[in-house]
Amino acid sequence: MTIRFRTFCVFAAVFATLVLFAGACRAADGGAEIWLDISKGEHLMRVMSGGEVLEVFGVAVGKNAGDKRRAGDMRTPEGSFTVEQVQDASWWSHDFGDGKGEIKGAYGPWFIRLKTGWRGIGIHGTHDPASIGTDATEGCIRLRNEDVAKLKEKYIKIGMRVVIRP
Repeated sequence: MTIRFRTFCVFAAVFATLVLFAGACRAADGGAEIWLDISKGEHLMRVMSGGEVLEVFGVAVGKNAGDKRRAGDMRTPEGSFTVEQVQDASWWSHDFGDGKGEIKGAYGPWFIRLKTGWRGIGIHGTHDPASIGTDATEGCIRLRNEDVAKLKEKYIKIGMRVVIRP
């Protein structure tokens, strides 16, 4: 199977998922479902209400293109996932293996853990705002710190749907 055909098949499957599920779930108050639509190729996260865009944020995604295949491959997984947990990450640090050593505040104020089948994948802030709009992460979705704080305060609920597209 060619890479181009495989990419088309993945895109078609994700698109079909969006069509089938968009608007299918409703909020407790009877309103449209609030969910996240992340486009890796555009480096954008859209906060959706049913099929309507409420807000758009720039993001950084995995350093390597394509769907996640194995732990440590620096790819962001593609598919339909859910928010599993929201954690205070303000005190976390991380060594990115770039020779700069351990960076305090590497994940910004919040880590929104996703249930993807992969360990440690989530949406979080950054110590490097210039990386937004690029392929720079180890597989997570990275936002500006003020954006992840706004997202967490206004929209995030445990169990909410997060769709990550190529």
